[in-house]
Amino acid sequence: MSDKQLIIAIDGFSSCGKSTVAKELARKLGYIYVDTGAMYRAVTLYCMRNSIIDADGNVDEPRLKREIGNIGVSFIYDQQTSKNTTLLNGEVVEDEIRRIEVSNKVSYVSRIDFVRAQMVKLQQQMGSKGGIVMDGRDIGTVVFPNADLKIFMTASPEVRAQRRFDELTAKGEKVTFDEILENVNQRDYIDQHREVSPLKQAADAHVVDNSHMTRDEQFAVILQLVEEAKAKK
Repeated sequence: MSDKQLIIAIDGFSSCGKSTVAKELARKLGYIYVDTGAMYRAVTLYCMRNSIIDADGNVDEPRLKREIGNIGVSFIYDQQTSKNTTLLNGEVVEDEIRRIEVSNKVSYVSRIDFVRAQMVKLQQQMGSKGGIVMDGRDIGTVVFPNADLKIFMTASPEVRAQRRFDELTAKGEKVTFDEILENVNQRDYIDQHREVSPLKQAADAHVVDNSHMTRDEQFAVILQLVEEAKAKK
């Protein structure tokens, strides 16, 4: 078995636990973790703060294109705790980008071609040397089509909405289950039907449906996939 570090791509639908398992996997392997969804959320937050996107999700694309080069997204990753903190132009925005207001608009920003091009360039730079776990929508199809291991995670919309509802209400946010389910279904549709880098399963990805799995069961399945990928190096 080779000691060469892997590039691991984890794609899938919103709120199916990609980030949670990716963080745990990075900690277990001693790899770097990159939450690409947080990158698009940070750009969305920038747009909201600067009136580049309106209440209906309409984006002032010419203005955003002029300013995209000035939107700095970076991370502070604590490997001991698996905590990933997102920074927008040096400001910690980890909690703010997780709010429902950002969730409702992120798909309108992330589908824009020049936004994705900028973020993909940053992601490829982060993962070029291997030893990385990256999760998102297009990691195995666009960012790292030659990744050593590709995992496609999914769960039913109702299960994902319940998880997201529990997460947000635990933080004290006033949301309803129906509101969250509508957001999940809307994001699924937009992510799968956008013209640039739509969400889809790579032909060589391993599908993990965790609708009825515990976190431990899911992690055991994924660790086995990692060992198999290492054995092929």
